[in-house]
Amino acid sequence: MTLAEALINAPEFTVSELSSALRRTVEDAYGHVRVRGEISGFRGPHSSGHCYFALKDDSAKIEAVIWKTAHARMRFKPQEGLEVIATGRLTTYPGSSKYQIVIEALEPAGVGALMALMEERKRKLAAEGLFDEARKQLLPWLPAVIGVVTSPTGAVIRDILHRLQDRFPRRVLVWPVRVQGEGSAEQIAAAIRGFNALPEGGRIPRPDLLIVARGGGSLEDLWSFNEEIVVRAAADSMIPLISAVGHETDITLIDFAADKRAPTPTAAAEMAVPVRSELFVEVAALARRTMLCWQRGQEGRRNEFRAAVRALPAAGELLAIPRQRLDSASACLPRGLRANTHAHFRRFAQTGARLTLRVLRGQVAQADHRLTVCGERMTHSARSLLRNRRDGYASLEIRLKVSKLSNAQAQRNAIVRDCERTQRLAERARRALAMAMQRLEARVAHSGQLLGALSYRSVLTRGFALVRDQQGHAVHAAGGIGPGARLDLEFADGHVAATADASRPAARPAKPVASEPKPATPKRAAKPVDQGSLF
Repeated sequence: MTLAEALINAPEFTVSELSSALRRTVEDAYGHVRVRGEISGFRGPHSSGHCYFALKDDSAKIEAVIWKTAHARMRFKPQEGLEVIATGRLTTYPGSSKYQIVIEALEPAGVGALMALMEERKRKLAAEGLFDEARKQLLPWLPAVIGVVTSPTGAVIRDILHRLQDRFPRRVLVWPVRVQGEGSAEQIAAAIRGFNALPEGGRIPRPDLLIVARGGGSLEDLWSFNEEIVVRAAADSMIPLISAVGHETDITLIDFAADKRAPTPTAAAEMAVPVRSELFVEVAALARRTMLCWQRGQEGRRNEFRAAVRALPAAGELLAIPRQRLDSASACLPRGLRANTHAHFRRFAQTGARLTLRVLRGQVAQADHRLTVCGERMTHSARSLLRNRRDGYASLEIRLKVSKLSNAQAQRNAIVRDCERTQRLAERARRALAMAMQRLEARVAHSGQLLGALSYRSVLTRGFALVRDQQGHAVHAAGGIGPGARLDLEFADGHVAATADASRPAARPAKPVASEPKPATPKRAAKPVDQGSLF
């Protein structure tokens, strides 16, 4: 057999059959694999939420895809140029005849990659100004309420509470969160924002200080505090925040965004509150110093007062000169009174000499002339005012008449409109009453028809009779009738009296009759129904 004959006898595949066979071969041969490589061509999630990129090394490249649900569960998100270890299943994509890996888990390839990612994220957030010193707030000297964001089951919260109890007991609100693993970063960020969202004076007090704490661990364990969502929540916090993550040598990005970094959670508690015993000693020392200062001030003022008293002259020396001045003024007073009297007498004499009879008559004549002129001016003013008032009243009278006529006409028009409206409303009321009466008559007729249909008299017209006892009650069963009982039989055309027969045999209970099974009726084949055309 030649090669051509062998090729002719080979089975024939369609493109889809060949692609499916290759896919089954790849998936059965490899299944789930772990691939290490550098992310290339990643431009962020697609609009559908899926991620498409490639993993490459020095000499090869493989296409990769992360579905939307898997991407939402990943703690480490893919980034361009990051070396990672991807876990997933190998498959093919028939649309472009290539094989690809569907990634289900992603982790950085070693601590070096984590450090590189951390440094890159640090530079990005620093460029946005989240680590500026101008954004940092001063810690309150003695907070009334302290909020702690940490795990409720770890030793960290116990160390913080114990240290606060030793130094200065304060009220502590704990927001329990996961400090590592999947979803821990979201819980920490939500706790910080939740404390900031508490209202002032609410049922739950708003903390004056926040402590985000966690014990020591590896870089992977502390990675939740390097996530952007946590760093941005710490930077946006309006409550002063202390970062106490890991030991003194552990550095996370939240340390740069926090207002204060503590090397350990215990040190954070020491930064939060002062030592109460030291405050008592300091207050007592300040009280003693205050008392000593006050005593020294009082003694100094007392000495100054004594020196001022010794420097003041005697009372007699202070009053000697004023007493001498009083004596001199008393000696000069009679002479001054006489001189003042003579001056006033001379001024009175001069004034009296100027007051002659002719001068008085001239002044009276001038006053009489001024009075006459003022009277004439007043008469003229009164006449002018009276004329103006008369003209004003005449114009007001004319306006009043015009207004009265226009108002009367307006009232007549309003009355006409109201009459027309009243007639229209009366006509509508009559029509509405007629329609209501028609509806009520129709309801009455319908009720009468319904009553006639439901009445027992319609049954009597079909040949039935209604049996009543002596009390007029309807009899429903023969067992309720005794021998010789008087009965009333009502027919459709009247009533008939009757007496029950005494020799009536007693009713026997009906025996149950076993129902015989009915022979199965053979089903007939349904005939096709010609529905015809719809057009």
